[in-house]
Amino acid sequence: MKFKNSSWNFRNKVPKIFSSHIKKSIPLYSESHNLMANLSDFFLKEKSNCIDIGSSTGTLLNMIANRHKNKKINFYGIEIVKEMIKQAEKENKRFKNKIKYLNKDVKKIQFPKSDLIISCYTIQFIEPKYRQQLINKIYKSLNWGGAFIMFEKIRASDARFQDIYSLLYNDFKIKNKFNEKEIINKSRSLKGVLEPFSDFGNLGLLKRSGFKDIVTVFHWISFKGYLCIK
Repeated sequence: MKFKNSSWNFRNKVPKIFSSHIKKSIPLYSESHNLMANLSDFFLKEKSNCIDIGSSTGTLLNMIANRHKNKKINFYGIEIVKEMIKQAEKENKRFKNKIKYLNKDVKKIQFPKSDLIISCYTIQFIEPKYRQQLINKIYKSLNWGGAFIMFEKIRASDARFQDIYSLLYNDFKIKNKFNEKEIINKSRSLKGVLEPFSDFGNLGLLKRSGFKDIVTVFHWISFKGYLCIK
């Protein structure tokens, strides 16, 4: 696929190839999903609400719904790209009556009181000026003892480490059969669209919102997962 400078989006042909493409683009993506599904055991119970922010093709939400299929839990997938929801419904028909997909802008929607909210590589695509407001809303929407699981690409703490991160990530993509031109074009298309924060920046967002209990549950070079409990 070809993308112009600063033009990346998740529409058009992306939803149809998303599930296969993302596994080659993000290290340990399937393992991360398994980890988040396992973590859900500690927070989801009868009549819980579970929200996936940026649910894309619904793979993670379906995995969690299957894991808790014998409980009466409300699952919500919030996805701004309508084509993604159509693809999710096409790929995952088993739980079509258990998962409600909402074609909404996460910045504008109100969340129900929830026991688990998940964001898997989504916050990094939201304009920085809106992120604190969103994290605040997530914190307020959780029940006491509920959890927010956030996986994000992160920037390094200084230029030297950032160079190491970038080069190792390029090696990962080359190993997964992306050629140099594809890597460069993708990077150019993501300028101003994908804006990762550093670990320090993400922790700042979380702590300012009210989260005090935060632990790292996943870390591979420039990809990190946080478990935050209210």
